[in-house]
Amino acid sequence: MNPFTPTFGTSPPLLVGRDRDLDEFRDGLYGGPGSPERATLVTGLRGTGKTVMLNAYEDAAASEGWLVISETATRGLIDRITHEHLPRLLIEADPRATESHLTAVSFPGGLGVEREVTERHTPRPGLRSRLTELTELLAERGGSGVLLTVDEVHRQGLDDLRILGATIQHAFRERREVAFVGAGLPSAVDDLLSDDVSTFLRRADRRHLRTVGRDDVAQALAVPIRDAGRDITPDALQIAVNGTGGYPFLIQLVGLHIWRADPGQGLIDVDQAQHGVDHARRRIGQLVHASALADLSTVDRSFLAAMAHDDGPSRTSDLATRLNVDRTYVGQYRRRLIAAEVIEPRGYGLVDFTLPGLRDYLREHAASSHWASGDET
Repeated sequence: MNPFTPTFGTSPPLLVGRDRDLDEFRDGLYGGPGSPERATLVTGLRGTGKTVMLNAYEDAAASEGWLVISETATRGLIDRITHEHLPRLLIEADPRATESHLTAVSFPGGLGVEREVTERHTPRPGLRSRLTELTELLAERGGSGVLLTVDEVHRQGLDDLRILGATIQHAFRERREVAFVGAGLPSAVDDLLSDDVSTFLRRADRRHLRTVGRDDVAQALAVPIRDAGRDITPDALQIAVNGTGGYPFLIQLVGLHIWRADPGQGLIDVDQAQHGVDHARRRIGQLVHASALADLSTVDRSFLAAMAHDDGPSRTSDLATRLNVDRTYVGQYRRRLIAAEVIEPRGYGLVDFTLPGLRDYLREHAASSHWASGDET
């Protein structure tokens, strides 16, 4: 069976390059209320493993006996936490959650027995009161705490995130055993924090996910292959490592396709590795680049299309010529795209793509699209 899982939000067979983040999060759980890691915001580009990291944080907390509420910042977030998650956890955690009492007694040939059963913890509004009730119950048992994770945080969920932030901030002030981890795109998180949100969110520990080092990539590819009963030659492994660019989602995608290249062979060779890399590079455009570009303006995409003419880093002076604009105009969009982490500076007057394979994707698609024209900003 193919061990690789290039599906967004699905944990890989081996998570690499994130040990320090997870160790520090565990330290925060051990450190008690006031530990900075108990309020964490995870950011990163698409495919860098934000949701996978949330899964890992949840697993780390659960292994320490913490209760976990896992959510996404969509409409109704507060309602779901208040009326679904917290009552469920209260019922599971409280041995007295169900009460009963006799309403009648029977005798031979006479009156029957009736017992009325009621739930002590029925869903009702009140996020703060429910969270307080649960943490107090856990404290009575000498136990753990509650971790809340929220994926895809963005401005559209601002009202619910304000309420959640204020509630967790109160829990922190009362030194309750509560932790929070949110995740989102860097631009979405920055946009959210620029608005009127609680101080709690602004002061949260920021963890920005970047590419993974070569040694970690090699481990992430070779170990699952060997654990699944096959092997890979050193040269083939290097081709696969180079093909990922250290990009977490691409590690899984390359792994999937090098495995599929000739699944009947016990040893993955150079030809299979190159075939898998080529296939994965074609697929990542549809799976990642199309979504990333859809978030950008027409002019932003035109800027990237102009960059795609170069085989390496682009000179901003050349981009100004290709776009028929002055350098001030180029500088404005250069700053925007760097902030969005789609491009990065590579020396004075030079920029390059951050996403592996984006140049090839743009070359293939830009000519037949509307990206190279228009004046949208």
